[in-house]
Amino acid sequence: MPLKLYAYASLGDFILLYPVYTLLFSDSGLTVPEITSLLVIWAVTGLLLEVPSGALADALSRKALLVAAPLLGAAGFALWTAVPAYWAFAAGFVLWGAREALESGALEALVYDHLDHDGAAEEYAKVMGRARAIGLVAVALSMAVASPVFAWGGYAVAGVASVLACLACAAVALTFTERRAAAPDDDSAGYLDTLRAGLAEARTSPKVRHALLLVPAVTAIWGELEEYVPLLAREGGATTQAVPLLVLLVWVGATSGGLLAKYGGRLRARGFAAILAVGGLALGLGAITGHPAGFAGIALAFAMFQLGGVLADARLQERITGPSRATVTSLAGLATDVCTIVALVMYGAASLVLPHSVLFALFSVPYLVIALVMSKSARPLRPRGGSTPDHEGLIT
Repeated sequence: MPLKLYAYASLGDFILLYPVYTLLFSDSGLTVPEITSLLVIWAVTGLLLEVPSGALADALSRKALLVAAPLLGAAGFALWTAVPAYWAFAAGFVLWGAREALESGALEALVYDHLDHDGAAEEYAKVMGRARAIGLVAVALSMAVASPVFAWGGYAVAGVASVLACLACAAVALTFTERRAAAPDDDSAGYLDTLRAGLAEARTSPKVRHALLLVPAVTAIWGELEEYVPLLAREGGATTQAVPLLVLLVWVGATSGGLLAKYGGRLRARGFAAILAVGGLALGLGAITGHPAGFAGIALAFAMFQLGGVLADARLQERITGPSRATVTSLAGLATDVCTIVALVMYGAASLVLPHSVLFALFSVPYLVIALVMSKSARPLRPRGGSTPDHEGLIT
């Protein structure tokens, strides 16, 4: 399973349009608020489909959803390439949002249950950390390749290559095997029953609820900021051909954060707070320089945030005990989407009066606040084997 997962992650993220699609929008005449509105459409699509798709994955087939997801992405990228206009960009983002909603929850649940079936559930953080790191390596490779490809064939060739990568990703998903305790065709586990069970677990279990809320707290802001990294690079004086290389540096940092996940599984609240504090400081200082050299700090920040995101997800998976794993995981995705939309709207509005460098620095503040709150609320650790308050071991 891990090797297939890694292939799926690499092909799904080897998208040559990733480092240049905001530039495609800009070069097609769109303003920053218009680009932001597209990102909001993307986020809203995911928000509306997140939980329903998670319950669908629990009730039916997670594998089927993982096959369909990259096909939707291929359709969206094809539309962008063929018709570079606002309505086509919007339709493409709807397809992209649907793709992410189908994958969110379904992929994590499929992997966790597969490992749990084999008695290796404790390997989840390491496996998913590697998968996300491999996905980011694929993004980084796409950024490195995008520069010469863009110089040679422009947006059209980058778009065709992105479509082909998505089709190959869907082919890999066809080889996945589902392993879980409850059969997807069990009459007692229909769609509505599965949805209710997942909602009930998130509502009634404080441990699940706390772990669920930690996911958007860590992932929403930096997930939104990544969309503006190319514009930040161009603002700092980078040429269109050089932008993918600076974005590549940032994603090298994010990749290293995924690889570090296997070492962070025993972190408690203060350790996790330190991760967010380092990331917040690095993001603010790196962005405010207004110079390409500051991207080293942004790379460090993304490493810390990626590490925190993987560990938060692992914490959530460990606490879910019911059959609606994908549904509960999708609730975390829903909360992330809501926070992302709020952040996108704030960023788009503020971009009318503030440069990207200042906005990136301002968006580092929430991480510092979260780190401070977590550090203040943490209690001294008790010896292993004793009971521990829920908030002591935010990441264990």
